[in-house]
Amino acid sequence: MAITRTANPALNKNTFRDFAITDSSKVMTLQGTVNKILLMILLLLAGAFYTWRAFFEAMQTYPETAAQSIMVWMIGGGIGGFITALITIFKRTWAPYTAPIYAILEGLFLGGLSAFFESMYPGIVIQAVGLTFGILIALLLAYKSRVIKPTENFKLGVVAATGGIFLVYLVTFILNLFGIPVGYIHSSSTFGIIFNLFVVVIAALNLVLDFDFIEQGAASGAPKYMEWYAAFGLMVTLIWLYIEILRLLVRIAGRRS
Repeated sequence: MAITRTANPALNKNTFRDFAITDSSKVMTLQGTVNKILLMILLLLAGAFYTWRAFFEAMQTYPETAAQSIMVWMIGGGIGGFITALITIFKRTWAPYTAPIYAILEGLFLGGLSAFFESMYPGIVIQAVGLTFGILIALLLAYKSRVIKPTENFKLGVVAATGGIFLVYLVTFILNLFGIPVGYIHSSSTFGIIFNLFVVVIAALNLVLDFDFIEQGAASGAPKYMEWYAAFGLMVTLIWLYIEILRLLVRIAGRRS
């Protein structure tokens, strides 16, 4: 079976290569992968609930230092999640153990980030969550009904756009380290909002590539642990999509206030 490209670093062209179909009870299935995705979402929500609650409890007592009170958890979750993601990518057989840890750590980071913006713009988080899962469900239905077909040209376009986005983010990050701010794409200007909306679209289209890749993995008879790895790969995209949607809503709300 030909393995197609994907922009997700966790799901590249070598992910499902050369897996032989063995015992049917020990191979990857779509249902098994869906179960792992749901479990990882629950673990992420558990981690997010912890920092979310800690932030708003601190707001009631010491509102001036509420953000600082959860900063350790956020930094630990963000850095720990990044390290765990790298370990998972390079040690796929560890995915049944590292993928759940990744979900919890990212939850700690996202919970704190979401709580901070919620305190500034009440109601913004439920909008971001609703849009994220709405897009996920809509694209899944579109993929299953073949309204969206992940052709090679489609995949090439999404991969190229994703690479371009991360290159821009990398360059702006390096420039900021040297005291050279790049305000256009990180501001609430019209250009910044348009760019952010473009990133949201590309992040969403990456979900289609992930659906296709997961389906191929199940069809190729990948080992059972690949259910966890595939779930991890989809979660990477889903978290990216949520962050970009949240940023977009914050920018729009900032212009209105």
